[in-house]
Amino acid sequence: MKSPLKLTLGPLLYLWPTERWRDFYFAIADQSPVDVVVLGETVCSKRLHFMEPEFVAVVERLEAAGKEVRLSTLALVTLDRESKYQRSVAADEGHLVEANDLSALQMLKGRRHTVGPFVNVYNGPSAKLLARNGAASICLPPELPAASVAEITRSCPGGDFELFAFGRLPLAISARCAHARSKGKTKDNCQFVCQEDPDGLSVGTLSNQPFLALNGVQTVSHSCQALLEGPEEWDALGVSSLRLSPQDCDMVAVSALYRKMLDGHLEPAETGSRIRSLYPDVPLSNGFHHGRAGAEWIARQRNTEGASR
Repeated sequence: MKSPLKLTLGPLLYLWPTERWRDFYFAIADQSPVDVVVLGETVCSKRLHFMEPEFVAVVERLEAAGKEVRLSTLALVTLDRESKYQRSVAADEGHLVEANDLSALQMLKGRRHTVGPFVNVYNGPSAKLLARNGAASICLPPELPAASVAEITRSCPGGDFELFAFGRLPLAISARCAHARSKGKTKDNCQFVCQEDPDGLSVGTLSNQPFLALNGVQTVSHSCQALLEGPEEWDALGVSSLRLSPQDCDMVAVSALYRKMLDGHLEPAETGSRIRSLYPDVPLSNGFHHGRAGAEWIARQRNTEGASR
């Protein structure tokens, strides 16, 4: 029996060549069981021209396949062209728009929209305020522990909440581009060097331990968050959707594994094992979900009554 929980594919956070970007979403349209796809540039406005030539074709392909398409705004606005872009996205009346910063929230106030994980929603009153202003769905920040998630959803009965369930975690975003600087470039003349790292550029500590990853002006985690729970756990948390963030791996296969897990056809442990084989070079983590350091992996356990903990 199919679970009522939806799968959402979040916006691609990395810079991929136009043809690869198009072919990725064509494959999602034709083969992936995701229900919702969020499209658009979230990290750097300079990347917009890479997706623009194929954007309409991708939207049409996804919608023809029965996917709900939402449009993403930028997570940081510092330039006039970025403000103009925010306004153009917010003005789209044919799709739900996902707000990823406060300026977009102001533009969308009073209209039905969604809220992305870049907006800090850390308690029930914040979620209620956003819902009153028109938020139809809220993707909660990935650093929230499960206990906080449950408290927020309980305080907003009837709300539509989503969890960031797979992908390198978005940790910070800056007006400066450390990715370009690391390769001897400036932000204004970056020559799109971030395209050389389709899954981010690994950053190590002074002792050479992998620590974070650079993605243009964004910093993401080195590890990949993977929230793997059975249907009963998701029901207890009160969430209605899980978000998968595109990574440099077979996302069609990843989404299929999550769908099987949500529907009770695949155990979480087996799901994790198969995901590791699909994405072998990046460790999985779920520490934030368990109230621990985000990079940790907490094995799923069951108590004597059979309930997970």
